[in-house]
Amino acid sequence: MKSEKDKFISSQLPAYLDGLLSPKEKQQVEDHLAVSESCRKELEELRTLFTAFNEEQLQVPSDRLRVQFDQALEQEKLSQSKVVRLENNKGNWASNLLKIAASVALLIATFQTGRILEMEKSNQDVAAILEESLQIKQTAMLSLMENQSASKRIQGVSYIEEFPNPDEAIVQALAKRLLHDDNDIVRLNAFEALTNLASSEMVKSVFIEALGKEKNPSIQIGIIQALVKNQEKKAVAPMQRLLEQEDTQPFVKNEIKLALPKII
Repeated sequence: MKSEKDKFISSQLPAYLDGLLSPKEKQQVEDHLAVSESCRKELEELRTLFTAFNEEQLQVPSDRLRVQFDQALEQEKLSQSKVVRLENNKGNWASNLLKIAASVALLIATFQTGRILEMEKSNQDVAAILEESLQIKQTAMLSLMENQSASKRIQGVSYIEEFPNPDEAIVQALAKRLLHDDNDIVRLNAFEALTNLASSEMVKSVFIEALGKEKNPSIQIGIIQALVKNQEKKAVAPMQRLLEQEDTQPFVKNEIKLALPKII
């Protein structure tokens, strides 16, 4: 069973490999790696996956397949040389040549089929590696977003760039940061990460809820603009309430006055 220290260092390993740690944090990780065999093994596994993630995995037909092709072709030539005697079968020379061409074509087709099958197997292996790599990165992302350090939570939010199609777990984690994080910069980063998904009903509901509790004017305006862009009529009521509140900044109220006619 991993100790708490092992678990903490394990959560730092993706950032360590990406060069995102501060010098002090990097030294802490390296000091622990010097004494923890399990963490060193995990680091090597991560490094292998990250390397595979960044390299093209192309394979060419095996030497064995090429040798088989050459042997089959040579055998076909010898066979045809025994059967086809052009000097004695002048009337059948065209037919015999067609037979040879057909045999060679069949061998080439077999060779190409083997090559395609090998490439498909390679593509499947690469897909499996990429999927495992994304799972590791997602685990690291979710872990960082729960970290006590605001800078770590920001780092976790920034991992959204690795996921062109984030799943529900990632969206919920970002929503939690936007709705409940006590750090303005973390909330702002979480909002920006969610803007690319603002057309989904789940994210629009999160934005409406955030509008009713958010006090940072920059985030308020960002949410208002995102809801207007998506013509979300459910946002009208919280916007009107925000407009009536005395502590709402004048420029935020002005933004609301401009926005309401566009969605009412």
